[in-house]
Amino acid sequence: MAAKFDLTDDSIVVVIGTGAGGGVLANELAQKGVKVVALEAGGRYLPGDYLNDEWDSFGQLAWLDARTTSGDWRVAKDFSGLPAWIVKAVGGTTTHWAGASLRFQEHEWKALTTYGRVQGANLLDWPIDAAEMAPWYEKAEDKLGVTRTGGREGLPGNNNYKVFEAGAKALGYKDVHTGRMAINSADYDERTYCHQVGFCFQGCKFGAKWSSAYTDIPRGEATGNLEVREKAHVLRIEHNDQGKVTGVVYADADGNQQMQQARVVCLAGNSIESPRLLLNSASSMFPDGLANSSGQVGRNYMRHMTGSVYAVFDQPVRFWRGTTMAGIITDESRHDPSRGFVGGYEMETLALGLPFMAAFLDPGAWGREFTTALDAYENMAGMWLVGEDMPQETNRITLNHDVKDQYGLPAPNVHFDDHPNDIAMRNHAYKQGQAVYEAVGATRTFPTPPYPSTHNLGTNRMAENARDGVVNRWGQTHDIANLFISDGSVFTTGASENPTLTIVALAIRQADHLASELGKGNL
Repeated sequence: MAAKFDLTDDSIVVVIGTGAGGGVLANELAQKGVKVVALEAGGRYLPGDYLNDEWDSFGQLAWLDARTTSGDWRVAKDFSGLPAWIVKAVGGTTTHWAGASLRFQEHEWKALTTYGRVQGANLLDWPIDAAEMAPWYEKAEDKLGVTRTGGREGLPGNNNYKVFEAGAKALGYKDVHTGRMAINSADYDERTYCHQVGFCFQGCKFGAKWSSAYTDIPRGEATGNLEVREKAHVLRIEHNDQGKVTGVVYADADGNQQMQQARVVCLAGNSIESPRLLLNSASSMFPDGLANSSGQVGRNYMRHMTGSVYAVFDQPVRFWRGTTMAGIITDESRHDPSRGFVGGYEMETLALGLPFMAAFLDPGAWGREFTTALDAYENMAGMWLVGEDMPQETNRITLNHDVKDQYGLPAPNVHFDDHPNDIAMRNHAYKQGQAVYEAVGATRTFPTPPYPSTHNLGTNRMAENARDGVVNRWGQTHDIANLFISDGSVFTTGASENPTLTIVALAIRQADHLASELGKGNL
């Protein structure tokens, strides 16, 4: 029976957000007997509710609150109100993610030490490393059922993968396979196997793909220690005269403001909403926002170096059939500055449905080049490029006081400029991606610039010293002992891998630490 807690109960842990960080944390705490209220801004949708239609699904799941953008990135020009394609629903963006689940490489925990100082980049070593994270990664892989780990088989390769693999091998790449995916290749953990339907971004109607929406959240509720309040949009975090947080104010489904008291608050609202909430919670004691003595809240926003390459062949590929992203080439993810940049990138299969293809192609929406590309849709193959981008202090989330959201609060502005390292890496990746397809007879290849992809990182970064970041090695804010951050905003650097597995591993580890500290009476 799901729990019901009183608004005045100040013994509970409040978790804000129910995605890869918050959803996992809430369940892990509940399993350990900790009482939790999870507040989710969106509604609850389960596999039966998901829509196998790109635009209808986008309307159902996407976070469409007011946002503004600035900077030289393509998204600010073409998708100015949609800097990130994330989900507003129970389960957060784990509903929409592709499922790629990769561990950081050893050197990526220590970017400053490995890469040295890079002009214009605010590099810092993580205060944790690969050896410390290994057992937590293993727990995360077992939770998610990641293929090619723990004795679980890989997924089968669809046509898009077969073209990708043949090109990779012709080019001399060695490490190409259908990936480490949080999508079942066989029945696992009460979830069925992948039916190869291809609507991975629209919510998996079979539940073969892991999402906290239908795994961690209901399991946490079943303990009687977790209450999830949907359509509960947190507006600010409150604190007392001692500088400890005391609870949160949120707008309920009817728009009425409620105050939920708390012993500890864990913020997991994604790298745009989490810093925004800290900034919107400014007070006379914390005039620059909560946990911001370093001035680093909202700074060092990273979104990964991204781009896509599509290719046309003289035979049909029908790349939309099967798992969207079950295919990866990892050879370029090494650190090898002889290529003209630090860090590395992954190449991953990608298919977009025709509506999104039309929206994201460049040039978009008119002209012969555009229409001939869409005419060739059946003969197309595609890949996504994702690599480590450089943290920059000037890439940041700030409050736009000229634009208000539906609750009258300043909207977040997302400012992003590409670092020269990002540009050099993207150009290299475009060249290699096109070469993969040309090696197997592509008649035409076209790189497309970044669209509102969903790897939002940094903005509340983890740092050994309070002056360098927002949280310590446990995600506990340096300034406020009972305020924790539990999402990808704690990333010190981005690495080249898709981030969800690391967010989950950090959440399991944080739950372990938090339950221990609560038990000792330290919080």
